[in-house]
Amino acid sequence: MPTLIYIHGFLSSPKSAKAQITHDWLRYHRPEWRFECPYLSSHPAQARAVLESLLDGMPERDVFLLGSSLGGFWATYFAEQRGLPAVLVNPAVSPQRRFQELVGQTLKNYHTAETCLLTVDDLAELEACDTDQLHNPDLYWLMVQKGDETLDYRDAVEKYKGCRQTVEAGGSHAFESYEGWLPDIAGFFEEFLLPDWRQ
Repeated sequence: MPTLIYIHGFLSSPKSAKAQITHDWLRYHRPEWRFECPYLSSHPAQARAVLESLLDGMPERDVFLLGSSLGGFWATYFAEQRGLPAVLVNPAVSPQRRFQELVGQTLKNYHTAETCLLTVDDLAELEACDTDQLHNPDLYWLMVQKGDETLDYRDAVEKYKGCRQTVEAGGSHAFESYEGWLPDIAGFFEEFLLPDWRQ
């Protein structure tokens, strides 16, 4: 069974708009696909452990990663570790650099009552998981909007040079009109399906 894992961003949750839109679209258009969107701690070591445990229980093929913001960072990490295809939506690039200014601050999840206090150990974990070089650019599709008010899209364009890229003018960090891209995202993943699952 094809499985799509949606990896949400920092201080987000499975209740995020894109996670819900993706789930609803798949239920209607790809009901044979399994959808997973685990809740990830804002502490990176815990987030990585949750994703590793989920992936360890799955077959090595027909597993697809769809990551938004910091979820794009994690999607890249596991794509490199396990050779899985990944679509990255306004992904965070080297987030340990940006998060330096957040160390010591109490941060609140956008969807839950959870709070977290980032530490220098959290930054070290992110740095340890950062991917310097992409070994198989064909596994990736980068989707960014120049109007992203949170991240500089140019960092992602540079990091994922050689990968499939969609760079749109305007937009926002939420990636406006995201739902309209889901047929193409599913089509991208279907290129990696085993023959028995191809339509």
